[in-house]
Amino acid sequence: MKQTKNSFLTYFLVFLFSLLLSQSTFSQQVLTGAERPDLYLPLLKGKKVGLVGNQTSILPNSVNKHVVDFLLENGVEIKKVFVPEHGFRGTADAGEKVDNSVDQKTGLPIVSLYGNNKKPTAAQLADLDVVIFDLQDVGVRFFTYISTMHYIMEACAENRKKVIVFDRPNPNGNYIEGPILKPGFESFVGMHPIPIVHGLTVGELAKMIKGEKWLKGGTSVDLEVIPVANWNHQTPYNLPIKPSPNLPSDLAIKLYPSTCLFEGTVVSLGRGTYFPFQVYGYPDPKFGEFTFTPVSIEGMSKTPPHQDKLCYGRDLRGESMDHHFTLSYLLEAYQKSGMKEKFFNNYFNTLVGTDELKKQILAGKSENEIKATWQKGLEDYKVLREKYLIYN
Repeated sequence: MKQTKNSFLTYFLVFLFSLLLSQSTFSQQVLTGAERPDLYLPLLKGKKVGLVGNQTSILPNSVNKHVVDFLLENGVEIKKVFVPEHGFRGTADAGEKVDNSVDQKTGLPIVSLYGNNKKPTAAQLADLDVVIFDLQDVGVRFFTYISTMHYIMEACAENRKKVIVFDRPNPNGNYIEGPILKPGFESFVGMHPIPIVHGLTVGELAKMIKGEKWLKGGTSVDLEVIPVANWNHQTPYNLPIKPSPNLPSDLAIKLYPSTCLFEGTVVSLGRGTYFPFQVYGYPDPKFGEFTFTPVSIEGMSKTPPHQDKLCYGRDLRGESMDHHFTLSYLLEAYQKSGMKEKFFNNYFNTLVGTDELKKQILAGKSENEIKATWQKGLEDYKVLREKYLIYN
């Protein structure tokens, strides 16, 4: 009888602890910067506002209400919306031209910041006091939303406009990896001397860009970051809205730093399927037993590499969600190809931000040997990063 009472007491205590833990978790719900209006509405009162946003600019805990709608409901005078790659609703292909238009729901003018007009002009900023940046990043140097942020900051610095960043969690923010971008390899897929996986939120990176004087001419900008609440770099975070058409799942986002390297090669990373960045292959059976055929998919990939060809390779959809950046997929495909230099295209060095990685692969270096050459740069970067962390 005593043992039964003890067992009951144990079960009761476990139940009580679980209940308290669940209530604590609920009360500590992650709040994005957009969900903290008490911090930013006073800053916007009486101001003429521009917003950099897209389909990810939502208040996730308010049934995914768009931040534009929320701001308008709260009396904020939004004059226009700037949109990055993939457009306002996130339906444009990677690299596709995004045109200026009007948002049908609100009537607000939409200004594209992709293609030839990556940086707002003085005329586009003339009727604004403040520009809000609110895009969901994935923490990888070649994901171009952070390049858009750089140009927004630069244009606002030149035209004396304030920038307010509505910060959001970084789903790959719990580690740092990859080569540091080498001087001379700057491009829209890599504008800053940071590693491929940089371990910063957009708010932290904005502070770094300003603090390190990386804007053109070393100009400074009036910057304010509205921080995320109840989150740090070790907090898991599942994105409520896919950040781009070809990152459809949390696993795709985890694999993206590693599998995106195939963009600089002859190998398909699954564009033209409903599981891009989660497979890879080439039209040759020696690449693996798994098969897929890239096809044109409206809103995802209209003309994917190896379109309508049967590709052989690997299915990575069984990989762990704890996945970190690795060169193993790239090196495996390279070795199977036997193509040597022809395995790479002209985009590879631009994508990885250095010409060293390609040389190391051609020389037959292992992943461990290659990563060892990054360590000094990464250690220096970690010291720099500490200065700008908001979420320790």
